[in-house]
Amino acid sequence: MQNVTKTGKIFYGLSIAGMGVLQFVFPWFRPVLLPIPAESTQGLTWLVYLTGAALVFGGMYIATGRQIKEVALALGWGLLLFFVFGHLPNRLLNHPGMLGAWTDAFKLLALSGGAFIIARIFPGHGRGGIWKSLYKITPYGRHFFGIMLFLFGIDHFLYLDFVKTLVPAWIPGPVFWTYFGGVALMGGGLAMILNFKPAPISLLLAGMLFLWLILLHIPRALLAPMTDNGNEWTSVFQCLAFTGMALLWPYTNDGIK
Repeated sequence: MQNVTKTGKIFYGLSIAGMGVLQFVFPWFRPVLLPIPAESTQGLTWLVYLTGAALVFGGMYIATGRQIKEVALALGWGLLLFFVFGHLPNRLLNHPGMLGAWTDAFKLLALSGGAFIIARIFPGHGRGGIWKSLYKITPYGRHFFGIMLFLFGIDHFLYLDFVKTLVPAWIPGPVFWTYFGGVALMGGGLAMILNFKPAPISLLLAGMLFLWLILLHIPRALLAPMTDNGNEWTSVFQCLAFTGMALLWPYTNDGIK
């Protein structure tokens, strides 16, 4: 258990820190954090950098620390507030019925859930008070992640023509792998929401996500031009975070089955 949970938190923490670094390399909010165009942040550069610094600190602390519950809780709530006050109003006002338009919003919700999963597993220094109140949301961390997985699985069917282009050209049968990935994501998401067989399914899910990281996301990021504005590297960090979260799911005090 200790090696698995340690690996999971390292994956998640390094991913959050990586997204924070990208806010300094490309000095505007990552779209997954806030859905506003780059030119809208010209007067908010200080806030972009402050957010980036907070992500770097929080991510590295989670990756390397032991008493990390409070930092994970603060990070989870911070990301959730970005979702509620940033993405949610934007999505409800702009094509709310288009599932593909919710991609970044659901990724952010899942990343918030990942921080809550970590807060549920690892110890901290807090004693009651506000920390006790903030902690009450942590059982829903896996639900946030599961919802994203399930809906992204549906995306594989709704946007087949686009998703199949993400399969590397040297792998035959892109349509088959698109459907396979969609079914696997839907099944994994539903299992996570219901907490069904977390021990074996989490390993299968983490293995699939890690393969996507190696075969798909990292090669695409290495080939991406600067005009990509770091979007492919953001996808690399997100996939690494989701891999770590999948590993951590069975240890959220809900019982390993």
